[in-house]
Amino acid sequence: MKKAKIVIGSMTLATALALSACGDTEDINPDEKMNADSEESAEMDHSEMDEHAHMDHSSSGEVPDGLEEAENPTFEVGSQAMITDGHMPGMEGAEATIVGAYNTMVYAVSYDPTDGGPREENHKWVIHEELEEAQEEPFEAGDEVTLEADHMEGMQGAMAVIDSAEDTTVYMVDFTLTDSREEVENHKWVTEEELSEIDE
Repeated sequence: MKKAKIVIGSMTLATALALSACGDTEDINPDEKMNADSEESAEMDHSEMDEHAHMDHSSSGEVPDGLEEAENPTFEVGSQAMITDGHMPGMEGAEATIVGAYNTMVYAVSYDPTDGGPREENHKWVIHEELEEAQEEPFEAGDEVTLEADHMEGMQGAMAVIDSAEDTTVYMVDFTLTDSREEVENHKWVTEEELSEIDE
């Protein structure tokens, strides 16, 4: 009788341990998964927040030698315009003051920053006069160039590939970011297609 009790007790203990082990696995895995998901989400949020953290929103207002001022721009210097397409959070929908208007070739470029930062894809914008190899002839999509622009950390001196090229009017603008209320001065650049008249 005692032997039977011991066997039954052993079986009960073994079953309990097995169930306990299963329970621990079920309890730990969801927590680990939740923690992993949270960490991944935090990394994504951090990445999105930092995406333009190293961008110099403002500039000194100096322009490259040889940049031609637009004679009759759609948006005159001193006028107001609405930014309809922004390159950073808080830019789209901001009211801008036109500081300068210039006729030039404007390029979207992809490059690896010289400071080891993540690759910039289809960065908007750099202008013809901000490229080291610039001659009279414009560049075309696929051309490799060296950036002289310093809009972002690690940009100046980086090798870049032209993604797109357009002959248009570009504007230097002052505006206030709609999200942080940070005042941005002499921002380079927005194109004519990224601005619209302000409805009164």
